[in-house]
Amino acid sequence: MNSGCQGKSALSISAFLTDGTLARLCAELEAMIGRPVRLRDERGRRILSVEGPTPWRIDESDVLSADELAAGFPLFVDGQTIGTITLDPGQLTLSSDAPARLGRALRLIAATASELCADVVELRHRVIALEMLYHVSSLLASGANLEQVLEATLDAALRALELDAGSVVLFPEDSDRLPASDHEEELRLIASRNLSQDWLTSPLPLSRHRIFDRKVMAGEVVSVPDLLNHPDVLDAQRCRMEGLGSFLSAGVVYRDRIAGVIRLYGCEARPFSEQDRTLLRSLGQQAGAAVNQARLLEIQAEEKRIQRQLALAMDIQARMLPRRMPTIPTLDIAARCEPCFELGGDFYDLIPLGESIGIAIGDVAGKGIGAALLMSAVRASLRAYADDVYDLDEVLARVNEAMVRDTLSNEFATIWYGVIDPLTLTMTYGSAGHDPPLLVRKRRTDENQIEELRSTGLVIGVLPNQKYDRRISRLEPGDVMVAYTDGLPDAADFQGRRYGRARLRAGLLSILKTHPTASAERILDHLLWDTRRYAGLAPQRDDETLVVVRVRD
Repeated sequence: MNSGCQGKSALSISAFLTDGTLARLCAELEAMIGRPVRLRDERGRRILSVEGPTPWRIDESDVLSADELAAGFPLFVDGQTIGTITLDPGQLTLSSDAPARLGRALRLIAATASELCADVVELRHRVIALEMLYHVSSLLASGANLEQVLEATLDAALRALELDAGSVVLFPEDSDRLPASDHEEELRLIASRNLSQDWLTSPLPLSRHRIFDRKVMAGEVVSVPDLLNHPDVLDAQRCRMEGLGSFLSAGVVYRDRIAGVIRLYGCEARPFSEQDRTLLRSLGQQAGAAVNQARLLEIQAEEKRIQRQLALAMDIQARMLPRRMPTIPTLDIAARCEPCFELGGDFYDLIPLGESIGIAIGDVAGKGIGAALLMSAVRASLRAYADDVYDLDEVLARVNEAMVRDTLSNEFATIWYGVIDPLTLTMTYGSAGHDPPLLVRKRRTDENQIEELRSTGLVIGVLPNQKYDRRISRLEPGDVMVAYTDGLPDAADFQGRRYGRARLRAGLLSILKTHPTASAERILDHLLWDTRRYAGLAPQRDDETLVVVRVRD
């Protein structure tokens, strides 16, 4: 009956046979004593020694029953019988070549024992590597720093390989190649054990032309059984004075990227096995993972610090913009600035000037932190001169002089600046290379009748001694003025098609036809919504700023 469960799968001697040594041993004993000595698997089938790529095979025609197997000599692994060596009945008769066969049998026994010992050594190395991996993982999980992790790696390597001294050095973080110099000043010592200060601080490498390090960089594990007599050692006398006789080195590697070198030393000359080299390579890979993890944590910490600084800068920049719209009986004003990154280069300002109100909108070349800093300087200069200088064109000229003095040729800004007298509704304005605002007169909602408040003047911050126009416009009740930065018309969809000034003008006329008495805030919301509807979820490449002024009826 099938219970739906499966028992533990049976182990078989065939899973452990490699070169057929055990089967040949049984054959030699059989030939020597004259009685059948057979190797059988867990099902009683005979295992034969044969010539060929697979040096053994199972003879399905020669099978013993369980009772017959019980008289043999079972082989146990993990509590299970994996096979049996049987000695069949018969007369013991030593063959004439029994001594030679005994020698061959002993060699096979030695080969079998050597294979078992090699497996034990490899298993021991793997256990050490797993223990080290667990230890390194525990250190990383507990928040240990890179030095602690690499010191633990060095200690484990010295203990596992039974060596006496060592060090771990890392290359500069921005390099995965050996420094060009033949000296060691550019390497960063992270951990060391049982090495003198003179040895650690010496700029001389261990090998001529740093050949040992170059082999490590090529992916090799370098082993030098006798430091004092190796032709590539630069200064054998220095090694003798330090008491070092052998050397083993491997790379600190993560995903084929070499971050540094582990160097181990023995006090006496000694050979190094392939298992020794494999173990050190494994520890180097684990150390590389630790280095990578530590650097990722450092990057994360740095990113958090930068994010905190950005959040502070965003708060400061937001506080630079007017916190509330001025309350003016004859004017309804709304404004908004939406940077495409955390910090932007756009700005607007509403400056009280006695009975009048100054309205400024600007766009600094570039984006991000640099543009935000430059924007702060432009806004501060504009505010300072607007308070002290009466003539609007002179204000722009002085801001330009200040920026030319303090900026590079590729750092500039565009500004449109206007001053409105709320009583007479007279607006004086000037421009420094900025897009002209749109002015829609009351009851004139034909696109051809949209006025552009143009004024000539070079952008701020490029050339000194610039002159700027000063123009005057008479506003009327019901008029709507929209000042904007080029982020609005430059908004693009996923195909890269721009929203454009024509759509901006059409959107403005649309809201005024549908809602002739719409407030400045509603007009602003409609224009931004119309831009979003066109661009969809496509990422925008520039800041967007709008100022809407409506003359109250």
